[in-house]
Amino acid sequence: MRTWYHSWRAALRIARRDAWRYKGRSFLVLAMIALPILGVSALDLTLRSSELSAAEAVERDLGGADARFSDPEYGGVPVMQTPKADGYQPKGDFDDEPWPDGPTDVKKAIPAGATVLEDAVGSGKLRTTHGLLHAEIRELKATDPMARGIMRLGEGRFPEKSGEVAATTHFLEASGLRIGSKLTARGFDAEYRIVGSYELPSDLKADQVNALPGALLAPLDKALKADDLPGTSSRSTYLVNLAGSGSGSGSGSGGFTWNMVQEINAKGVLVVSRAVVLDPPARADVALYQQDGWGDYEQSDMAQTAELAAIGTVVGLAMLEICLLAGPAFAVGARRSRRQLGLVGANGGDRHHVRAIVLGGGLVIGVASAVVGTVLAIGLTFALQPLLEDYLGKRFGSFDIRPLELGGIALLAVLTGLLAAIVPAITSSRQTVLASLTGRRGVRRSNRVLPIVGLVAVAIGAAIALYGSLMTDQFAIVAAGSALAELGVVALTPALVGLFGRIGRWLPLSPRLALRDSVRNRGRTAPAVAAVLAAVAGTVAVSTYTASSDAQQRAEYVPELPHGAVSVMITEAGGRDVPTVRQAVQQTLPVDVRADVDRVNVGKPSCEMYSDEEGCGQYEVIVPEANQCPLWKEGDGGEDLTTAERRKLGKDWRCKDNEVYSYADYGVLVGDAKVLKVLGIKDPEAGKALAEGKAVSFDKRNVNKDGKIDIRAITDVKAADKAREADEEPPGDIKSFTAHQAPEGTNAYGLSMIITPATAKAAGFGTVPFGAYYSTTSLPTGAQQQKLDGEIDKTGTEVNLRIEKGYSAETGIVLLALTVFAGLITIGAAGIATGLAQADAEADLKTLAAVGAPARVRRTLSGFQCGVVAVMGVLLGSAAGVLPAIGLLLTERRAQETWYQDALDQGLGSTSPPFVPIVVPWATVAALLVAVPLGAALLAALVTRSHRTLGRRAAT
Repeated sequence: MRTWYHSWRAALRIARRDAWRYKGRSFLVLAMIALPILGVSALDLTLRSSELSAAEAVERDLGGADARFSDPEYGGVPVMQTPKADGYQPKGDFDDEPWPDGPTDVKKAIPAGATVLEDAVGSGKLRTTHGLLHAEIRELKATDPMARGIMRLGEGRFPEKSGEVAATTHFLEASGLRIGSKLTARGFDAEYRIVGSYELPSDLKADQVNALPGALLAPLDKALKADDLPGTSSRSTYLVNLAGSGSGSGSGSGGFTWNMVQEINAKGVLVVSRAVVLDPPARADVALYQQDGWGDYEQSDMAQTAELAAIGTVVGLAMLEICLLAGPAFAVGARRSRRQLGLVGANGGDRHHVRAIVLGGGLVIGVASAVVGTVLAIGLTFALQPLLEDYLGKRFGSFDIRPLELGGIALLAVLTGLLAAIVPAITSSRQTVLASLTGRRGVRRSNRVLPIVGLVAVAIGAAIALYGSLMTDQFAIVAAGSALAELGVVALTPALVGLFGRIGRWLPLSPRLALRDSVRNRGRTAPAVAAVLAAVAGTVAVSTYTASSDAQQRAEYVPELPHGAVSVMITEAGGRDVPTVRQAVQQTLPVDVRADVDRVNVGKPSCEMYSDEEGCGQYEVIVPEANQCPLWKEGDGGEDLTTAERRKLGKDWRCKDNEVYSYADYGVLVGDAKVLKVLGIKDPEAGKALAEGKAVSFDKRNVNKDGKIDIRAITDVKAADKAREADEEPPGDIKSFTAHQAPEGTNAYGLSMIITPATAKAAGFGTVPFGAYYSTTSLPTGAQQQKLDGEIDKTGTEVNLRIEKGYSAETGIVLLALTVFAGLITIGAAGIATGLAQADAEADLKTLAAVGAPARVRRTLSGFQCGVVAVMGVLLGSAAGVLPAIGLLLTERRAQETWYQDALDQGLGSTSPPFVPIVVPWATVAALLVAVPLGAALLAALVTRSHRTLGRRAAT
């Protein structure tokens, strides 16, 4: 034991001294190992710190209260909830009854003697220096001890008077306002002074203002409704402290227990209890978990195993890549220290001492990488914590350092350093003392077992990948087979390098010498080539998959408008801001034809589509019984149909679905012939029909046998909903429109019919401004679109803007990034191999200089040595990378084909057949095959000195 200890101690001291002596090489290897450790450690710190403990999460939600009471709007029907109240449903069976709906009086469920603090939240459009900003309005007395922790004060103070508000920091940044500014809301003349800024720890990007209870929401809501505009839609929850519970810490009464929560649930009220969240009940005691559909959604053992296998594969391949890159660097050190290693042998050291010294170098670099990577990760994460919190949109709960996890990550660095030094250690220990002292290379015999193992791995991996792509739809099988085959190719690399040597006879002097040297010294060439191979294979595989996916998306792209056309649609506030937005588009974009459109409205002009507020109605297009798709009918919904019948109905014109979504309800628009012109509908009869007061139909299912379209106006939405639940006709007046059916195949981009304003008025329908369509003289530029976005932002209105530019590929930057990544890996690996070659071939270079070779031979030889490694790695990697991508694409094609057949079985005949092309990104491959090796060769030639002092060559 003592001998072992002293020998390793000496080996580590020698390794440490060599690492310090050759700082450049040591820093290179340290950076290669430490950078991944830094990234993974920083990711671990960020994720762990952003995860809130139960106590931290409940403090941000409840502040200092014992519980928060809220209304699930089930009309007082008893409810069942999860312990955190993030899932709930009414208690009882409502399969054959209407789903409960309606407000609940939450205050009646609050225990007597409890302290209550109301927390009301609504929204409104607030005036800013840029226009209007839709923001959340919250009325909560933030200075109350029960609210402590919900809001964190930044500057100033919280409001103390009815005319004061505080605002989130993000709101102030977005609005251009500051503390001391006056704040007003649209539709409300009262002014409020901003007295402070705060943040919501779990939502740093929230645009919110805070006022005292009753100071802003109620008067603003009253003013808006008086102006026939949508109100603030405020909802209230209640922070509750039981008598004797103090500040919500659980002292005294102990807070709301699970039994108390269930009692309150029986009154139709939800409860988030501090005591229950911190000490949740057993799953068997939660009634909701016993219901169908409320099982445990944790991952299955198989899913967890697959996830761990995927993580292990990624980590293993990353370690392999680092080892392949760092291994030659350790070999360089061992080659340059061979005389020192020879002296160790001459003084009684045996092979295991030599191995220990080289392995000690890996251990020293690995430990240093682990320490540097971990320390930098902790320091950078701590220093960048504000930026990380802003990116995530929430504050960290605490800076959570978990030593076991960081230690495990650091251990990977140590293991990687040792693995990278294993091959150089074994190679160095096999050299004789005489060869080490004299600088002789000795006879190098290639390993005959490794190529066989690699060939077997390639065959097995290819068979697995082929099985996965042709017989199953599991990506994991293809990925596993591809990874195994790639490892086999890596094992075959020395033999493949030998095959490249046969082309040397046709090359000029410098490239012939470089290729011969690479083939003769496969021990240093193969790892570098394998590293390039692995990086290029991954790049080509991802690039091929990305390019193929891009081609698929291009083929499946469905334009929403004619090319270059523009549309704007606004559904809120009864179209109040539509004229302003129409004019903004007209003045900003190169408009040719503008077609204004309205929408049919039932009830008050301020009603939004699908609104169920009092005074608001709806309408529906009545599809004749004969034109209804049997698959979509109410009741059985085609459940009694056979698969063959469903497939047949899928091709029926009645069951064809529209590929383009229309913002208009039922696809009904109110407009004139300009709409037809902008949409490119070339039907002369359509324009005549509109002029004659007819409806132009683009969906023949809506036209009855008399050539008319019926639309039902519904004024009582709740009565209509009850009638539908009972499979009855909803009450309402039916209006009929004589229709002109557009020719088959007309593309109306989601519209089902168009009527003119006069036709709608004659039928008794009200209309409100909805938006406009525009044709353009040229495609809008990015600058014009940005200017338009700014003008729209000033209105504070949610605008649905569409500019049809055709399919736009987003993969160009991805392919470029992958090419750059593979290029850097290639240049790095080839550079390391070149450095090793120069150290190994120093005697040959001196001989060349002695016999009169030009000075440039050293430079050109260095460049070609680097280029040879790059070319071999890129060629092998390109071939190895295309096959996995093809396998994955074939698997995806099979999966999509299975889904398509299932869709046909369900009657979804409008679904297009799957199109999964296989596209090789030749531009990326060409850049890898030509530009990267050429760049590596030129870079190596430029950084190599042409002149070298001629020294005495050691006798051999």
